[in-house]
Amino acid sequence: MGIIIAILLIGFVIFFHELGHFVLAKANGIRVDEFSLGLGPTLVGKKIGGTLFSLKLLPFGGACMMGEDDADDRSEGSFNSKSVWARISVIAAGPVFNLILAWIFCVILISVSGYRTAELTDVPAGYSAQEEGLKAGDVITEINGRKVHFWDDISLYTLTHPDETSYEITYERSGETYTVRLEPRMLEGDAAPMLGVIGGEMEYPGISGSMQYGFYKLQYWMTYTVDSLRMLVTGQVGLRDMSGPVGMAAVADEVYRTAAPAGVLAVVLSLMNFGTLLSANLGVMNLLPIPALDGGRLLFLFVEAVRRRRVPPEKEGMVHFAGFALLMTFMVVILFNDIIKLF
Repeated sequence: MGIIIAILLIGFVIFFHELGHFVLAKANGIRVDEFSLGLGPTLVGKKIGGTLFSLKLLPFGGACMMGEDDADDRSEGSFNSKSVWARISVIAAGPVFNLILAWIFCVILISVSGYRTAELTDVPAGYSAQEEGLKAGDVITEINGRKVHFWDDISLYTLTHPDETSYEITYERSGETYTVRLEPRMLEGDAAPMLGVIGGEMEYPGISGSMQYGFYKLQYWMTYTVDSLRMLVTGQVGLRDMSGPVGMAAVADEVYRTAAPAGVLAVVLSLMNFGTLLSANLGVMNLLPIPALDGGRLLFLFVEAVRRRRVPPEKEGMVHFAGFALLMTFMVVILFNDIIKLF
């Protein structure tokens, strides 16, 4: 059951991404030849209004085929016949829709479950925070110059910057702002070095507050994705720590099994939280200037907007083909790692 739910969740996130391309294509009068969910051979399909809507065999991936790779197709309604800014809006819509979906999930989650504040509830003795004068009731607002909106921001920064020897903490007390530098310290019985700050009481902000903190939570997941990429590039994490579709399905299944004993609401909220990560991750990754991804296509379109003429289609096609080949190689490696982890 958990695997089926995982496939449906991942499929919905991908569907919403392709829906963004579809909606903006239609809004700009662009012909959409096929809107598909999944990859591989077509299982079922129906043509409506000139567009073939299809379901493919493999339940991962999807496509909104607009003929954007047709080098010389400038016929009425074709992708390449439209202005560069119209084409930019269509390509950007997929990642943007993913970020919108992630924000909607965040708003719902915070409305129901609240968020953990950045106000300190305790400052244990023996750690740097107590020695620097922090007290219960202080509210942390920045860590090493990064804004803190809730407790998870602090946890994320320390998690993704494990090699820092000290952290500059900005906090508020009675309307005044103070800055101190805290050093991680590991006392007897600790599993890891700690700054010596305890907080994170739950806050329930209501509808308007949930919309605001939904943006903060979306920012959290986007930062999580960027920090994870940085750690991969710098060697702080390896390919074995990454997961592809199979690994994500396994994680979603585990999330389902863990939450199931607590009831339907717990399952829905847990899977929605996982879906938030997936959607934000897909949105951020597709905005990166990587050939064959939306970000790579956007890069060529922005170059066209500046130069006022299109990059030769054959050269752009070669770049995207090379990028696609590298991405497929990367995905095979990730898939192999996923299968190894299962056993």
